[in-house]
Formats: sequence, structure tokens, C-alpha cells
Amino acid sequence: MAAEYLRWVRRIAGMAAVCLMLFGGTKELQVLAAEDTDDWYQCAGVAHWLDASEVLEDTTEEIINTAANILAMTGRTGELVMADVRNVLNVREAPGETSEKVGYLYADCGGTVLEQKDGWTKILSGELEGWASDEYLLFGNDAKKLAEDVGTTIARTTTSALRIRKAPSLDAGVYDLLEEGMEFEVIDADQLAFSDGIELSDEWIAVDFEGVTGFVSAEYIATEFVVPEGETLEQVKEREEAERAAALAAQRAAQQKEIERVKAMQSDDLTLMAALIQCEAGNQPYEGQVAVGAVVMNRVRSGAYPNTVKDVIFAAGQFTPVSSGRVGKLIANGNIKQSCINAAAEAMAGVSPVGGALHFRRAGGRDGLIIGNHVFW
Repeated sequence: MAAEYLRWVRRIAGMAAVCLMLFGGTKELQVLAAEDTDDWYQCAGVAHWLDASEVLEDTTEEIINTAANILAMTGRTGELVMADVRNVLNVREAPGETSEKVGYLYADCGGTVLEQKDGWTKILSGELEGWASDEYLLFGNDAKKLAEDVGTTIARTTTSALRIRKAPSLDAGVYDLLEEGMEFEVIDADQLAFSDGIELSDEWIAVDFEGVTGFVSAEYIATEFVVPEGETLEQVKEREEAERAAALAAQRAAQQKEIERVKAMQSDDLTLMAALIQCEAGNQPYEGQVAVGAVVMNRVRSGAYPNTVKDVIFAAGQFTPVSSGRVGKLIANGNIKQSCINAAAEAMAGVSPVGGALHFRRAGGRDGLIIGNHVFW
């Protein structure tokens, strides 16, 4: 709120009322005329009343502290909150370490503040709703800064047979025909200036297409800024069951001669990693392909993310080509480039041209180690 304030009124017969107003965190005490006889304290602007016995008699500091606590409890409702963790953060049914777990927040996950109480915040993150300790959360400008770093603007196609072009022109060559509902990461103005040295008109949107810039007509695109979301226990269970089902399906499909040959040469994790690398950096230098795989392996080794290649790659909202279905489609058609398979094998063997980096995105507007069109940090 532009002029956020909380009014705490103490009304006792024959006495002046004490009115505390908080403007942007500053405190101002005012003396007002008593209105009537009432042994209640009112907090205007929020639904909260206290009996006079709950506040120490004639103790202005107690009134100030109580008012400030209520402001803290209600003032962030509806605002962005981000996880600030080195290990996976448990989200609980009620505020308190002994309450039942309902899900998890991983590093970089965000959500919306629903309520705050006693050092805990109730959040909504995707399908996950529950309480997390404020000790492991970021609010305000800190949350916004992290969201800008890890969040992504997604372009979603709203029509079928949409051409993704090599330049912002109807006469330009075509990379592919897109189906309705396909999702790609939007390349913002800074990133576009860095990678392509151009400024785009409002008629076109630039998107990341396997590590190179593709251009689609803005008329047939819907955009949305998203940050990774937490997972409920049910979602984790469903994901694990889906992985088991996929493994069973792969075993059955291995009866086909070609798939048997591929499966003999590489593991499931290797195939998945190679497909992700191709979708994210298939047209990037080989070093950049290894770097994408290294980020996945760094997350596997970090306590702030799931601890397997599959779980890191399939964690909600972490990699756009996974959520859009492009990784699954690539694995199904088997057209994985040999360079991406080799890059995946190197990354899984411990090669990392980006040190311990846990993130990457299109370069431009952010500091970090730049390889090809990506920046790693």
C-alpha cells in the first residue's frame, strides 16, 4: 500500500486514546479525545479486537509492539514469497515443527503469502498450500530480486501450425511448425540485444528454441511470468509413480530392435539428460551443452534440490522444455543429437565448465559465466 498504516486505538472512560500510526515502518504517537466508555482495543483496517486485559495497563510500548505484530501478520498478504534454502524446505499443515508435512519447497520456489503467525508464513505455491518457517523465506524486495533471477516469462501458443521463424519477418525461414499450447521461454530485450543485436517491435516475440532465437507472431502468443512451484506430498507420489510407469513402458518398448540397441548403449538418466540438453542448448557450442548438464548434476549434489537426475529434471517448474512436453516428445521420436548424448555423459561423469553453478538462462542483463547464448551462475 502507498501509505500503509495501522491504527491502534485504546479507549477508556475519562482518558485520552492513544493512536499509533505506522507509515512505511515509522511510528507516530498521537493523543485523541476519548469517544466513549469501552474496555476494548481496536485495530482498524484488520479484523482484530483485544480485551483490555490482554494489554498491560498504561504501557504504550506494549500497545506499539502489539500493533506492529498485527501489521507484520497482515501486511504481506497476497505478496510474493520465495524459498531461501540450502536444503529442501518442509511445508506443514499448521505453524510449528511438529505439525504434519503437506509438501516441499525447493530452492528457487516461490508462492503467495496467505497469512503470517508466530514466525511462520502460510503460502500458496502451485497446488501446495501450507506453513513454512520465516527463517527460510524471503519477502519484499529480496523475494522480487530472487524471482527475477530464477523466474521465467513463458510464451504459450494459442493457435496450431504457428511458424517459428529465424528472423522477425514473414519472409524469414522457418525452424518448425508449432502446435497449440506449446511453451517456450521468452527472450527479453537485454538478452535479445546480447545474442542477436536487435530491438524487436511489438508485433513479434523472441523465444528460446533449442538455444537459438526463434521469432513468433505476438498475435498468437500468450505470455506469463512464472517461478518454480513447490510440490504437495500427493504430487511427489504421483511423479514417482509416473516415473515407475515410464520405466515399465520403456522396458516393454525395449522389445523393439532399435530401442534395444539404444538402451544397451546408455542409461535412462543419460537419455533424459541428453534430451534436456538438446532442448535447452542443442544449437549451442559443445561446452555450453556440457554446462547445462553440469547444472543438473550440481543440483543433484545440492541439498536444496531433489537428489536424483530424474527428480531434478522433473521437479515442478524447473525446466520449461520438460513442463511443455518437448523433452518427452524428443525422447519418444529418438532424434537426440550425438553431441548432446556425449555432453550428458561428460556432465554425469563430473565434468563441469561452470564450477558449482546451479542456474542458467539466456545471457543479457545478468552477471555470470557466459558460454554461447547462456549465462551460468
